[in-house]
Amino acid sequence: MKIKRFISKVAIALISVTLSVSAFAHGAKVTPLMKEALSGLPDKEGTMLIVEYAPGMSSEKHRHDAHIFAYVLEGAVTMQVEGSEPVTLKVGDSFYESPDDIHLISKNASTIERARMVVFSLSAKNAPIVIPVK
Repeated sequence: MKIKRFISKVAIALISVTLSVSAFAHGAKVTPLMKEALSGLPDKEGTMLIVEYAPGMSSEKHRHDAHIFAYVLEGAVTMQVEGSEPVTLKVGDSFYESPDDIHLISKNASTIERARMVVFSLSAKNAPIVIPVK
């Protein structure tokens, strides 16, 4: 019975993560890894996922209602938040965005190779991870 409840809880969490991140990378392949309420941090949750950009792919201007930590696993990604210069991150590089940052550029730096990142977000429970900015 405990195993069934655990599997059900995991399935619900994965569906929730999938729905909440469907716009995360605006067409990028998003693979949810986990979503967890954080003990000691009331009303907060952590979400971890893999974001994969196809060659030449980029996302639209947006912000996150979360603290975002990204680590490049494969390829290279060009990032820019408002008020900063663009940076190109390669395998092993990391990037941080605060909930107040406007993310101007997030794109695969290559037109021939994919780019993959592991992304961890810390947010209020059930907050949208991505908020489009016009």
